[in-house]
Amino acid sequence: PRQSKATNLLLRLRTYTDDVWRFATDPGVPFTNNLAEQAVRMSKVKQKVSGGFRTKKGADAYCIIHSYLATMHKQGANLFHALILTFQGQPPQPRLA
Repeated sequence: PRQSKATNLLLRLRTYTDDVWRFATDPGVPFTNNLAEQAVRMSKVKQKVSGGFRTKKGADAYCIIHSYLATMHKQGANLFHALILTFQGQPPQPRLA
């Protein structure tokens, strides 16, 4: 039988209690998923503005470059310097967690 949205929410909160409150017990887990949303936002804006990518190869290249720059930015690197080094054949490598 169909249940109300409130009932479904209550059931999900009961089922996933540990995951819902993980941010309170694990300091490495952020309170919101805002960083994940920000990482995807620019790709969606580009897709909307340009109407999509012409080829899969172009989309893959865009995603690789965007992912690399987003990672370097999150790690506090100077993006302009990172791009210069990359074009000189010496790309700085992101730190691994």
